[in-house]
Amino acid sequence: MKDLLFLAHRAPFPPDRGDKIRSFHILSHLAARARVHLCAFADDPADRVVPPALAARLASCRIVPRTKSSPRAGLEALASGRPLSLTAFADRRMTAAVADVVRAHPIAATYVFSGQMAPYAPAGVPMTMDMVDVDSAKFAQLAEGAHGPMAWIYAREARLLAAHERSVSARAAATLFVSEAEAALFRAGGGRGRIVAVENGIDAATYDPATCRPVAAGAETILFTGQMDYRPNIEAVTWFADHVLPIVRQSRPAAVFVIVGRAPVAAVTRLGARDGVVVTGTVPDVRGWLAAARVCVAPLRLARGIQNKVLEAMAMARPVVATQAAAEGIDHGGTIAVADSPEAFAAAVIAALDGPADRPDARAQVLSRYDWRARLAPLDALMGLEA
Repeated sequence: MKDLLFLAHRAPFPPDRGDKIRSFHILSHLAARARVHLCAFADDPADRVVPPALAARLASCRIVPRTKSSPRAGLEALASGRPLSLTAFADRRMTAAVADVVRAHPIAATYVFSGQMAPYAPAGVPMTMDMVDVDSAKFAQLAEGAHGPMAWIYAREARLLAAHERSVSARAAATLFVSEAEAALFRAGGGRGRIVAVENGIDAATYDPATCRPVAAGAETILFTGQMDYRPNIEAVTWFADHVLPIVRQSRPAAVFVIVGRAPVAAVTRLGARDGVVVTGTVPDVRGWLAAARVCVAPLRLARGIQNKVLEAMAMARPVVATQAAAEGIDHGGTIAVADSPEAFAAAVIAALDGPADRPDARAQVLSRYDWRARLAPLDALMGLEA
């Protein structure tokens, strides 16, 4: 078996947020076909614990706690002329960990998950670069909606990060994105080399409504799931609570908006004080809430790539209402409702509350289109693992 180096900006476990779900399944796929050496950062002590089943399949594992503060990373970015996205992850301990692996093992190829890790890819070793999304485009969007110093900061980050992304893609054997829409956006922005879409998938056995017990919830539960210290998620639930929920509750006074996800910031926690809004924080298993939801919503104004929260809700046969940004890149076959204005979004939620409680057509669509094994099959050829 070949020795592969897998670099990740966040430890791919537990797979409880979008990027970690993708990296976990890709790492597991590769570890079944090669001797994989993992080097990753961890933001939380819990992320340093490797699941036993995965640990048994890894050839080696180095987890580096990420301790650099945002102010320090910002000063380093200004002093060096580099993107903040890179200085935030610049760490001599990671450099040393990668060097140790390369010295000890005949690394045949490197899989780099997220552009922040590209500087650690060893020279002279074929590299597959998984950008996931076009991060520079996200910062460009933030710059358009910002004012004063923040507009300058976001615009600077977008410009510098775009140059970094183009430079990395030019030297990568292949550059991957989570959807063809993201791949096309990168090509249009000057991305070079072999650019490939490798979409996210869904674990149908895990997200199966037949095996998930609903939590006790109201009959008209409107559910949002996500990491609640992530700005697009914060803005999404705030927009829904401010502009959509009041319209819904005019005709559905029993409707309750439940926000499920770890690390809710103060702005999200304050929403829980409102009538008709519940903020749970971390839950042991999000599937119980999905099973209890009458409708799942993805009201993101800023979204890139494929939203795992939408795939999970579809797999659980839930009615889903999403903005165009959140639905983009998902081949949902018309099984979810798409709306952008507060009035249209509220009308779609009300229609879902009035409609069938289950959407087996949504589950069937996601299972036929987004099985993890089928989605990740192209990696074997990209990483030189074909028999």
